[in-house]
Amino acid sequence: MPRRIFVFDDPDRFVAGAIGPPGQRVFFLQAVEGRRVTSVSLEKVQVALLADRVGAIVAELRERGVAGIADIDLAAVPGDDDRSLDEPLRDAFRAGTLTISWDGEESEVTIEARSQEEFDDLPDLGESDADDEQATVDEDDDDVPDDAPEGPDVLRVRLSAAMALGFARRAARVVSSGRPACPFCGQPLNPEGHVCVRSNGYLN
Repeated sequence: MPRRIFVFDDPDRFVAGAIGPPGQRVFFLQAVEGRRVTSVSLEKVQVALLADRVGAIVAELRERGVAGIADIDLAAVPGDDDRSLDEPLRDAFRAGTLTISWDGEESEVTIEARSQEEFDDLPDLGESDADDEQATVDEDDDDVPDDAPEGPDVLRVRLSAAMALGFARRAARVVSSGRPACPFCGQPLNPEGHVCVRSNGYLN
C-alpha cells in the first residue's frame, strides 16, 4: 500500500482524546479541517510527553516575549475544550514516533506523528516505560521526504502558538482523567483495587 501523508496547515481543531473505561482507554490524536477528519492512535505516555513538551515550548516562547505569543489570552485558547472526539473516529495508523518543531518565521508549532515502520530511525516515544528524553523537539532534518516512494504514514499538523497551548492543556487533562494513583506505590488503581508492592502484597 502506498504511504499516506495527511497534512493540516490550518486545522479547525487538533486535540488528543481517549475512548473506553479507565484502565482500558485507547488514545488518539485527531485533526479536523472542514469535513476532513484524521485520527491516529498512540500510547498514553506519548500523549503525556507531547502535552508536556508543547506546553514547555509555548511557555519558553512567552518568557522570551516572542511577538504574538507573549500576549496570548491564557483564559481562552482554541483547542482547550472538553468536547468528544469528532466522528467518524477511524484509526488511520498507529503512531510510532512523534516530533515537534517551531517555525519562527511563521510563528507556528508543527506536530508530526509517523507510523512505526522498520525504516524509522527516529526516537520512539511508544511504550509505557518511555521517558522524557525520548521526545524529539527539533527541525527534523533527517526526515523521510514526502515524495519518497516508501516511508511511514504521516500526520502533520501546523498550529498557532495559542492553538498549540490549547492542545497541550486538553491533552494533559485527558491523561490525568484516568485511574487514580495508589497513595502508597503510585501505580494506577483499578476499581477492584490492586496488589500494592509497598503494602507487602495486600490488596488496596
